[in-house]
Amino acid sequence: MLGFRKSRHRLASALAVFGLVVTGAAVQASAPAAAATQHRVLFDNGHAETAGNADWVISTSQPDPLGQDSSPSSETDWTGALSSWGVALQKTGDYSLRTLPSGSSLTYGGSAANDLSNFDELVLPEPNTLFTTAEKTAIMTFVKNGGGLFMVSDHTGADRNNDGYDAVEIFNDLMTNNSVDSTDPFGFSIDTLDVGSGYPAAVSDSTNPVLHGSFGTVTKSLIADGTTATLKPSDNSAVKGLVYRSGYSGNTGAFFATSTFGSGKVAFWGDSSPIDDGTGQSGNTLYDGWNDTGATNAALALNATEWLAGAGGSGGGGGGGGGTCTAAQLLANPGFESGNSSWTATSGVITNSSSEAARTGSYKAWMDGYGTARTDTLAQTVTVPSGCAATLNFFLHVDTAETTTTTAYDTLKAQVLNSGGTVLSTLATYSNLNAASGYTLRSFNLSAYAGQTVTVKFTGTEGSMLQTSFVLDDTALNVS
Repeated sequence: MLGFRKSRHRLASALAVFGLVVTGAAVQASAPAAAATQHRVLFDNGHAETAGNADWVISTSQPDPLGQDSSPSSETDWTGALSSWGVALQKTGDYSLRTLPSGSSLTYGGSAANDLSNFDELVLPEPNTLFTTAEKTAIMTFVKNGGGLFMVSDHTGADRNNDGYDAVEIFNDLMTNNSVDSTDPFGFSIDTLDVGSGYPAAVSDSTNPVLHGSFGTVTKSLIADGTTATLKPSDNSAVKGLVYRSGYSGNTGAFFATSTFGSGKVAFWGDSSPIDDGTGQSGNTLYDGWNDTGATNAALALNATEWLAGAGGSGGGGGGGGGTCTAAQLLANPGFESGNSSWTATSGVITNSSSEAARTGSYKAWMDGYGTARTDTLAQTVTVPSGCAATLNFFLHVDTAETTTTTAYDTLKAQVLNSGGTVLSTLATYSNLNAASGYTLRSFNLSAYAGQTVTVKFTGTEGSMLQTSFVLDDTALNVS
């Protein structure tokens, strides 16, 4: 049976393997070694974020801000009212930043470079057009499967492009009118308010990494025509207010709040003024809230970005505890070079067969590819230490003899299971529709499982006719 797979596969995938060989340099360039440790953040500019006086972009070079200046030293090296935010992250060397350009749509599980499956965090800085049904599914699935979502709102009535919708309505629509979970999934709703001014104060919580992170301590924020949120812990016990409008506490008047959904994390900020650095494209009237001396907005934005991307200890509403963590890579035999050691796999899955090229070394995990009805599995059990942020990385190559562009005949599921074998989360499902030459880095936030022993499992299921091969290599479960 194994011999049949190899022979059958060579005929089906000769062109794909040849493509992998001749484009090796390009494959490496798209996924450099540093990419596995950098925290990948996508800033949205596909929903009128520059309408009116808004200029909520980190750079005019999109999707890659490095096209404007590859080594920015000051916020004016990039152009946009969020350039201070972007440059501060870029200078750490720990982040890979991209922008979804105007005219583009948010997707999850596709092959595009800006697909959400390629990122740890999505920043939505005051969107001014409704998300489509498909986009809402993509956003919610991204968060449920471990992504971080940063929602920056503005006051009710801030309809900058006059299409009938402001950020308050757009975010509430996202949370209450989607195909994934519309039953108050994050545990809060955004208030239809226009609060003129103030300096909302942070709660006292010395262990919270959003308020006390590596970018500084948060004491106050700025509200200049913004809004707040009403918390509903009965719907989601993880929701937590971190910064409150003066005179408010508990479940009302939350100006900055965090929560979780599935394996992912969520942050809400009630105004775009705090992220405005006062500079942008000509003709915009901007205000430097980023450096407002009465607030600590930069620390709040950056700490929250760090937490959402899984770069720091978990906190806010998130799982994983607030303790210290020793950085480590937890998976044994992560590149399969020791054969079947440390992995539980179907016979023939871990192989050095020359019919499929490994990404590095000689061995990889090759699931399916027989052209007959078959299920292959690959799994490893690991304990994620308490107090750690955890990220699962693996490189995936898919080739297929299927010719359809619409039907997923063969699938690969990446899942997390508990010690009893119950599926805690399906991180992603890939199929013959994801076929492409070369390997693609896939990454998922597993911080919600800190303090638990879990099994990372891959299940490849192939139909009864044309082959699809799912090939994994260079896995990692990094904690920090």
